[in-house]
Amino acid sequence: MTAVTSRRACANVIIRQWRACKLRGFAGGGVRVWMVGGGTTSSRTSIRPKATLAIGCFDAFTKDFSPVRRNDDLAYWATKRAIDIVVASVALVVLAIPLLLIALIIWLDDTSAPILFRQRRTGLGGRTIRLLKFRTMVKNADELKERLRDQSLVPWPDFRMLNDPRVTRVGRILRKTSLDELPQFVNVLRGDMALVGPRPTSFAANTYDLWQTGRLDYRPGITGPWQVHGRDAMDFEERCRLEITFFRRHSILAEIGLLFATVPALFRRPGAA
Repeated sequence: MTAVTSRRACANVIIRQWRACKLRGFAGGGVRVWMVGGGTTSSRTSIRPKATLAIGCFDAFTKDFSPVRRNDDLAYWATKRAIDIVVASVALVVLAIPLLLIALIIWLDDTSAPILFRQRRTGLGGRTIRLLKFRTMVKNADELKERLRDQSLVPWPDFRMLNDPRVTRVGRILRKTSLDELPQFVNVLRGDMALVGPRPTSFAANTYDLWQTGRLDYRPGITGPWQVHGRDAMDFEERCRLEITFFRRHSILAEIGLLFATVPALFRRPGAA
């Protein structure tokens, strides 16, 4: 039996047979137990065993054992991907003119800088994706980030500032309204992202605590529970707890509800992520 524990949150225990351990004994320690039928587990940045091997999971949040329902999972992921493709395609067509206008305004603000910003983010399974945004910062924003890290409101490697001096005049409006996120519909069509999922981080998976890698089991999203229920009010640990808890229960209806809840949330909370 392989066991990894964490003082703060749920860890993972991989076992090969039901008799190998008494599942209830792990509840008090906040341990997540995966039962597998054989083979090997995936990499450190994706703790959950491969879906074809998983028999079930003892959930530290509910303290119950839940068998993996492969048919239900397949239906969920297929439906989710179909919705992503249809909605992203329609959105890019409907928003084509506003997208061009925003691109023109950004270009006129600084003709020497690119219109789009391609940032490395951590995606599904810890893999790196190129997240697309309209550029809202000065050209040397990443260099300035290192100099400003002592002024961050959240612990490094996460980074957040009030009145970030790297943000341009046009960028402040785009970030306030989250219009800078619109190019990510292209990421959704590519399969790098989903409409709803954990927000991809700008720091690598090897900086995560072990239990936090649970959020990497899901394709990152344009929106998610953090944008609607938390955003600037949460640190990364609280954000991980919220996202992992939400997405562990596969529900298309709950995700559609988040999509509709995102619009009013934009008027209540500032900034981009």
